[in-house]
Amino acid sequence: MSKFDVSRRGVLKTGAMAGAGVALPTIFTASSAAAFTNEPTGSTVTLGFNVPQTGPYADEGADELRAYELAVEHLNGGGDGGMMNTFSSKALQGNGILGKKVEYVTGDTQTKSDAARASAKSMIEKDGAVMITGGSSSGVAIAVQGLCQEAGVIFMAGLTHSNDTTGKDKKANGFRHFFNGYMSGAALAPVLKNLYGTDRTAYHLTADYTWGWTQEESIAAATEALGWQTVNKVRTPLAATDFSSYIAPVLNSGADVLVLNHYGGNMVNSLTNAVQFGLRDKVVNGKNFEIVVPLYSRLMAKGAGENVKGIHGSTNWHWTLQDEGSKAFVKSFGTKYGFPPSQAAHTCYVQTLLYADAVERAGSFNPCAVVEALEGFEFDGMGNGPTLYRAEDHQCFKDVLVVRGKENPTSEFDLLEVVEVTPRAQVEYAPDHPMFAGGNLGACNPGA
Repeated sequence: MSKFDVSRRGVLKTGAMAGAGVALPTIFTASSAAAFTNEPTGSTVTLGFNVPQTGPYADEGADELRAYELAVEHLNGGGDGGMMNTFSSKALQGNGILGKKVEYVTGDTQTKSDAARASAKSMIEKDGAVMITGGSSSGVAIAVQGLCQEAGVIFMAGLTHSNDTTGKDKKANGFRHFFNGYMSGAALAPVLKNLYGTDRTAYHLTADYTWGWTQEESIAAATEALGWQTVNKVRTPLAATDFSSYIAPVLNSGADVLVLNHYGGNMVNSLTNAVQFGLRDKVVNGKNFEIVVPLYSRLMAKGAGENVKGIHGSTNWHWTLQDEGSKAFVKSFGTKYGFPPSQAAHTCYVQTLLYADAVERAGSFNPCAVVEALEGFEFDGMGNGPTLYRAEDHQCFKDVLVVRGKENPTSEFDLLEVVEVTPRAQVEYAPDHPMFAGGNLGACNPGA
């Protein structure tokens, strides 16, 4: 876009002020050919933290906000610096980003795509956010990533596990640190084979949106490759709270494994209903009935209580890891909040530091400079071992954890145990893998 083409771009920053009346519009004009959306011109820079503060993923959202606040504190030189001390890149100095103090605004995605887009749009247009991050739903992540591409700001995805986020819906302005459904299937399948054998019949209950669909596809493909059969795949509404009507048919299906492609409050409720129906005590086809939760979190385990014991799944990170980065983050987070962080908190903290570091290394907040700094970036010291931000699709590649619900927890936080650290090579795939096909990364959009 021409730097003089203000009319086609319209008013970038406007919005209602507190109380009655409407704020006067601020029209951003390019001061140079290199200008970009919400270029910071003063002594501060504003980041937008868009998380589910209500809805089925609100617990994850609360922990994400805690992590974002901690990241800002560390970037501005407060606290003990956390992972800035263990990060392999040493560009961050604790003096903000490029010497500008980091400020932030927050929004509630409500775990709804429309609400999340409206919230992100307000933070960009009204608050001048130069980067948006957050979310615990892939539907939200894909919607906000598309908006950020259009607006010309960077989107550092929070917790999003759908293959589509860096597959058919990938965007040049978007980056994902979190792992995905394919990686969960690739990590879990060998463990499930060793535990339960190759002659199994699975029944899937699946959250009816992009994450659930691609998680179901991934785990079904990985287990069917072992010899498992899939007897049924049933979609459930994201807003559901009682899954009894979905659990009952499992009893007469001939299945001896229930795969819960559910997350957050959905998983807590569906697993609870499954246990209430006595599934864990059944013997079917001469085998003990088993339940698998492909995507796990400590917050979900806490919500489900005793029901998670012995149940296997995968996670992106866990607070008991003993690498220097994980220990530094757990110490910082625990000191500030009094309990260990979740994987959602870890991802959001890391994404904030990775963005700030990319700006420092690029010497510019221009989103296209940030994209260039992140594409193909290899780093360590952030809790996942050696990690690559692949240039072709902006997906991070790193080790994946297989975990199970702990039989004898020692505290309310000691609910999951890591049973295998799956090496990065086992979960990698080609950029044109069929599960990720159909998208076009496109070109970076600086917005101005």
